[in-house]
Amino acid sequence: MIAYLRGTILEKHPNRLIVDLAGVGYDVFVPLSTFYGLGEPGSQVALRIHTHVREDALLLYGFATLLEQDLFERLIGVSGIGPKLALGVLSGIEPPELVRAIERGDVGRLTAIPGVGKKTSERIVLELKDRLPSVRIAAVATGGEASGAPLLRDDLLSALMNLGYHRPLAEKALDAAIKSTPDGSFERTLKQALRELAK
Repeated sequence: MIAYLRGTILEKHPNRLIVDLAGVGYDVFVPLSTFYGLGEPGSQVALRIHTHVREDALLLYGFATLLEQDLFERLIGVSGIGPKLALGVLSGIEPPELVRAIERGDVGRLTAIPGVGKKTSERIVLELKDRLPSVRIAAVATGGEASGAPLLRDDLLSALMNLGYHRPLAEKALDAAIKSTPDGSFERTLKQALRELAK
C-alpha cells in the first residue's frame, strides 16, 4: 500500500496530478485545497497518500497535510460518501472551516458545497461531530503557531508505525526525539526517533 509519494509533477489538472517518481508516473487525485498549494509541472511535490482499492481499480488520493487526509478518511467512513464525493467536499470548503462547520452542526454551510445535499450534510454532522480528533480541532480553531507541533508529532508517529514499529514504542522514542530536537524538522526528528529505537 502506498502511503507517501515524493516526486516531480509531470502533469497538473484541477483535482488530478501525474507524479513522476523514478520514471514511473503515478496518477493521483487531489482536493483543490492541496492543488492550489502545488508548484507548476517540473517542480517537486510530496504528498500523503490514501490508497483506495476497488474490484476494478487501485486509486491514489493525495494530500498536502495530515488534516486533509484525516478528514478525507473520516468522510469516506460516512455511509453514502465515496472517495469522489469526499474529494468534492474538501474541494468545496477549506479543511479548518469544514472542522468548524461539523463542530457547530452547521448543515447550511455543508449544503452549500456543490454535490452535497441536506441529508448528506446531516449524516456528516451526525457521524463525525464526536469523532474529530480534539487535538486537531484545538489546533485548527486557534490557528496559532503551536498548532504545528501536534500535527508534526502525528505525522512522525504515522511514519514510524508505517515502518512497522508498535505505537507505544514509537511514542516513547518520539517523545525522547522531540525533547532532544525541539525545533527539529520532520526529517531531523524522524532520524533522532529512529536512533532512539535502535538503542
